[in-house]
Amino acid sequence: MADELIQMRVFVRVVDSGSLSAAGRELGLSPAVVSRRLAALEQRLGVRLINRTTRSLALTDEGAAFQARCMRILADIEDAETQAAVGARAASGELRVTSTVAFARRLSPLLHEFQRLHPGLSIRLHASDAVINIVDGGFDLAVRFGALADSSLIARELAPNRRVICASPDYLERRGRPASPAELVHHDCLLMGDPGADVWQFADGTSVRVNGAFASNDGEIAHLWALDGAGLVRKSIWDVQADLAAGRLETVLDAHPLACAYIHAMYPHRRFVAPKVRLCVDFLRERLAAQALDMPDLAAATV
Repeated sequence: MADELIQMRVFVRVVDSGSLSAAGRELGLSPAVVSRRLAALEQRLGVRLINRTTRSLALTDEGAAFQARCMRILADIEDAETQAAVGARAASGELRVTSTVAFARRLSPLLHEFQRLHPGLSIRLHASDAVINIVDGGFDLAVRFGALADSSLIARELAPNRRVICASPDYLERRGRPASPAELVHHDCLLMGDPGADVWQFADGTSVRVNGAFASNDGEIAHLWALDGAGLVRKSIWDVQADLAAGRLETVLDAHPLACAYIHAMYPHRRFVAPKVRLCVDFLRERLAAQALDMPDLAAATV
């Protein structure tokens, strides 16, 4: 098909320019190459398109009809290429995104802003703390904490994710503050996950097995229990930033930071990533990086 299109372009250019040499100059080809391609086109079609003499060119009736069709086809191809180039800079269609319940709330205004930049786009945001198979679930993009060992997905870092251990002032007044990671075993710790993750890992490699009366697969429920004074919770700074600023929660063990991971955008391996996915990932990375600068501790986290 590529050769046929080249021959059509050569033919149209010869007719428009009025000579083989002029067409060759415009196409960057020698007159001999132009002549061979025109001859190959006529041979393939089994009809003469142009009557050629040493001084002039004249379209045959078949050539005139073929030229009109060629011009429409080439114009359609040019229009399609133009639209594709525009599409690479604009998102359209439906974008299906999944993230955790808590972080989906932070993503929602960002996705609203992204959609305003691309009015042809519709957003479907799915909030769940369960790890969903993106491909089977029909999602274009997942925003997750930490990278997954899944070779079928591409993971791009969006922003650092510093985690903290925190509790309500009421709990800390009743139970006191742990002075070291080892003292966590004497505290009520709120567990998250299914089953609840009971080993808390610190940046220096220390790990502590914690326990408590409350566990949930929903991180937001653990968050609410912490606000209610039920115990210590390990949460992303992104989730508890507002509560820390308002004094509803307070961090502990600040001298013993937890291991820091990253927030990742994850999407399926494809030869060509859809513009809506690529543009959304770039947008989220820019916006979340800006928000991270407003969290000095988070911006400085490098472990």
